[in-house]
Amino acid sequence: MGLNDSSPGAMRNGRGLSDQWADSVVVRPRTTERHITVHKRLVLGFALSIVTLIIVTAVAVVLSIRFEDCGERRGAAGEAGPRGSGRSNGSRGDRTGERGDEEAVQPWRNSRLPGSVRPRHYDLRISVYMDNFTFSGEVSVELECLNATRFIVLHADRLEVDRVSVTAEGAGGRPANRPGGGVMRIHRHFPFPANQMYVVALHRELKPMRVYRLNMSFDAAIEDELLGFFRSAYSLQRERRFLAVTQFSPIHARKAFPCFDEPVYKATFSLTLRHDPQYLSLSNMPVDASSLSDEDGWVTNRFARTPRMSTYYLAWAVCNFTYRETQTDGGVTIRLYARPDAISSGAGDYALHITKRLLGFYEDYFKVQYSLPKLDLLAVPKHPYAAMENWGLSVFVEQKILLDAEVSSSSYQMELTMVVVHEICHQWFGDLVTPVWWEDVWLKEGFAHFFEYVGTDFLFPKWNMEKQRFLTDVLHEVMLLDGLSSSHPISQEVEQATDIDRVFDWIAYKKGAALIRMLANVMGQPLFQKGLNDYLLSHMYGNAARDDLWSKLSQAMRSEGRDINIGEMMDRWTLQMGYPVVTISKNQSEQRPTHYITITQKHFLYGEEARKNLSLQWQIPLTVAVGNESSVCVEHLIWINNRTETHRIGQMDDNTWLLGNINQTGYFRVNYDLQNWKLLIQQLHSSPQIISVGNRAGLIDDSFNLARAGYLPQGVPLQLIGYLPEETSFLPWHAASRALYQLDKLLDRTDEYRLFSDYVLKQVASRYHQMGWPSNSAGTEGSVLQASYQTEELQRELIMLACSFGNKQCHRQAVAYISDWISSNKNRIPPNIRDIVYCTGVSLMDEDVWEFIWMKFHSTNAVSEKKILLEALTCSDNTFLLNRLLNLSLSSDLVPEQDVIDVIIHVGRNPQGRNLAWKYFREKWDILNARYGEALFMNSKLIGGVTEFLNTEKELYESVLWPSFLLWPSFLLWPSFLLTVQISV
Repeated sequence: MGLNDSSPGAMRNGRGLSDQWADSVVVRPRTTERHITVHKRLVLGFALSIVTLIIVTAVAVVLSIRFEDCGERRGAAGEAGPRGSGRSNGSRGDRTGERGDEEAVQPWRNSRLPGSVRPRHYDLRISVYMDNFTFSGEVSVELECLNATRFIVLHADRLEVDRVSVTAEGAGGRPANRPGGGVMRIHRHFPFPANQMYVVALHRELKPMRVYRLNMSFDAAIEDELLGFFRSAYSLQRERRFLAVTQFSPIHARKAFPCFDEPVYKATFSLTLRHDPQYLSLSNMPVDASSLSDEDGWVTNRFARTPRMSTYYLAWAVCNFTYRETQTDGGVTIRLYARPDAISSGAGDYALHITKRLLGFYEDYFKVQYSLPKLDLLAVPKHPYAAMENWGLSVFVEQKILLDAEVSSSSYQMELTMVVVHEICHQWFGDLVTPVWWEDVWLKEGFAHFFEYVGTDFLFPKWNMEKQRFLTDVLHEVMLLDGLSSSHPISQEVEQATDIDRVFDWIAYKKGAALIRMLANVMGQPLFQKGLNDYLLSHMYGNAARDDLWSKLSQAMRSEGRDINIGEMMDRWTLQMGYPVVTISKNQSEQRPTHYITITQKHFLYGEEARKNLSLQWQIPLTVAVGNESSVCVEHLIWINNRTETHRIGQMDDNTWLLGNINQTGYFRVNYDLQNWKLLIQQLHSSPQIISVGNRAGLIDDSFNLARAGYLPQGVPLQLIGYLPEETSFLPWHAASRALYQLDKLLDRTDEYRLFSDYVLKQVASRYHQMGWPSNSAGTEGSVLQASYQTEELQRELIMLACSFGNKQCHRQAVAYISDWISSNKNRIPPNIRDIVYCTGVSLMDEDVWEFIWMKFHSTNAVSEKKILLEALTCSDNTFLLNRLLNLSLSSDLVPEQDVIDVIIHVGRNPQGRNLAWKYFREKWDILNARYGEALFMNSKLIGGVTEFLNTEKELYESVLWPSFLLWPSFLLWPSFLLTVQISV
């Protein structure tokens, strides 16, 4: 930053002052001697005044320098640092060009670390005081200097830094053999809170290719806000117990110790934890044999040195949990730590069992061994996310890892399974190989999300997750978001720390998984595995970017003679927002039969106004099959590179239909001419099994969304799902129910809603009555380990649709179950449908039932049961009870802190509570934002959930009054179904 002559820096210069004074002097005419004598006296007086002024100014400047130097050391003002640098020849440097610009002189003003030094090893010692929730620490960082610099800039946030020293190291990290013992003289050190940095300014420059050691001591609080090093609590036999655990991802290691808190600055860590002996401590590595008890009775645990890893994967915990353990064939010790009562009940056994199998699965799939001697799974009562994949110490919120087989539903067990599969995958994609920077966070989250389904298929092949459930839960869900004009590329620039949170969204997770699945299907599994193996081996213990992945996958393709440039293909999908709609139509010509089809691609967007930009194109691997009422021909793979192309395929006639994107392996929607849609609908009504179950679900999802976006007449999707009474598979029903619920939340406050709900019940009735209700089978038939999983899920889906849309028999059955539970005090409700029954009963029955469910919520110890009981309380039609629940959730300890957001969202989903939740959200926004603002997903989940069902002009106006980041795309998805559904029905 250039400083002009009128700046304070220029005015501190005596020459600058005299120049200004000289400029003010004007020439005067001669006068008499007497006047000259008077003038001499005046000049002498002025001269003395000027000298006095200069002396006073100089003293003031010296005193201010001393004062600011002291202030900076105390961290009183982060902005003092830049001013100090301005004094240190800063103004002269700006005038002469010797220093360069202000950013170069003050690297802490950049949002990224300067890169002049990099850490090689941290020796970190932490003393934990659980009695007052504070901790103190000392860190010694071995640094390698890359470029000459006088500044060591690293991250620190909310830390009270005490002592700082820097020493020069000799070969092998020993102190340099020179006078002064290698101690570097520190000019000053100070925090720069604007960028969460800490600056150590030296008198002399660090030399490139030399090794130095930075030593810092610090103190901080163990916070209650779920980030950094935070505390949590639980009750055991009416005794309140505390624990403390870390959550460093993405940028919160700096809250626990000064560090280079960017993913690329990998280093090794030696951690020592000192604490009260009533607690045990855990970290990424096993406790070293040298751990000991101190003279004061406290315990000091020294943990083995970690491999090279990023700061946000370092982890530790201090708790009084117990554990169960097992061991893999390769000798890796796996332990699950949890509350003593949870361990004794066996609630952690399921997760421990599948983790052992998963480590073997991933080692075999990636052909890379797990790198650490142990893996701990830690179940904590309170955590900002479902889980965190810290290397060797993965942390889970209890609801995502503890399982009570007697009360947990198949859906709950499936969700728990997938969370564990996800986190174990991260031990390779994330821990072992880490993205260079946050713009490519999908490189780890996309892979982990994709392998949720691949790994679960390994555990339970009959679930068929990757080929079926992936479609509705990942592909269809993320395409709904990615079709909005507010979407963004999967790889997006990240400059400021505040930008990092926004890259952790469903685009990164689910679109990343969908693109990886598409690529795996294009390559074939053997080549895909080969490419991943090369990628992991080449970058293990280091960092990688997307181009590194594309390079290894392209090499794998070339090794088999397939010259496909993966990078060129995938850059279109990762650097552009959205996805295409591919339209397939037979060539219209007089000659029959025809062999040619015309294929076009356009950027799919909801809303005609948004579709004005037609510049985006993709390289699309399109599979096409030709079929008729009795058979389907072999599919063709066609690469689409242009906006419009013509291709030759098999012979077709007037009764032949075309089907694109076979098994929905591609990330795009498919549209057809109306005649082809008519033929497909006829096929579904006459013989749906000719079309695969994945494509039946895909046709339902594509048709509803094409109609919603205006690409297709509104009546087509409603005609298409008319075949559902004959559908026997879960997946198409699941796809249809998702589409119908989208319409439900738009129509439920309109005059046409009765027509719509009657239409849905008509589609559901026959299959619902045929499937019936499950028998009471807690702990046996309700287990998802059975082969009947798909049947159970279909039965559950039909019951949910029937009860949600007002089937009287469904309502009577739910009320009967609740009444029996209250009268007998025995819960005979099958676990797989308890959430549906609880919610339906609370909505239909009186206040006493609500109080009964509230009592059961507090008395049960099963975390899965607590979750659905709490959600059931939000189903009441009584606004007084809903208000009471909202107020209790935020102002008391009766509702767990991590469940508050879910309470608000579920009240908002209740038609009777929609306005209450929206009003409560706006009134309590400051409290909610202060509590959850820094946690990934929390605020976006809350904002999206509470506005999801808003669909009136009044609510739109109210939302516009809020800052633009509060607007949610539900209004953008308000289709013309509101006007046409009555006619279509």
